[in-house]
Amino acid sequence: MSNSDSFIDEVTEEVRREKLYGYLRRYGWIAVACVLLLVGGAAFNEYRNAQAGSAAEATGDALLEALNENEPAARAARIAEVQTEGAAAAVTALLTAATQQETGEIEAAHATLSGVVTNADIPPIYKDLAAIKAAMLPIADTAAREASLDALSQPGQPFRLLALEQLAYLALERGETDAALTTLRQIEEDASVTRGLRERVQSLMVALGEPLPEPETQTETE
Repeated sequence: MSNSDSFIDEVTEEVRREKLYGYLRRYGWIAVACVLLLVGGAAFNEYRNAQAGSAAEATGDALLEALNENEPAARAARIAEVQTEGAAAAVTALLTAATQQETGEIEAAHATLSGVVTNADIPPIYKDLAAIKAAMLPIADTAAREASLDALSQPGQPFRLLALEQLAYLALERGETDAALTTLRQIEEDASVTRGLRERVQSLMVALGEPLPEPETQTETE
């Protein structure tokens, strides 16, 4: 390579370097700002997560202290004092309703659970749980209970089989044994039924005089 070619290459490289430095001086602040935003965002997320964790821990401790109250009325009062929202509010309400039911305040328990069902800020699974618990309460309005259980027993509902079980009990209260047995068979034959629920259903069927199906036996073939 000649000296002139070498000189031209050096000049070209120097021009490129000057352009690069020029771009860095002109736009380098953008890269610095992006880095600062990323670091600041990560720090803020860590702070927010730490705050949420501390709040959840404080709520849990307050609920545990409330549950340690031996007197149901005092326990209900302590639970009601705990400030919660969202899923935590649903848990608090469910605990409050359980305590109210324990003290015989059935209407108050039903009102507490109904408040969970109608609260738009509570996740659906907790609303469904509150609905099934409300329908299980022995309130005087059996028609309302049955209507609620009918909705909860539809295919796809998370507590469908429990709702069917309660419908069977309501049928028995009305003296409709055949209808109750039909519902109990539906539960017993469902593939998703839990062992505990199946045993309860089978015990009730036997008590009603319904013979259980013989377990299938497998025969080996040569």
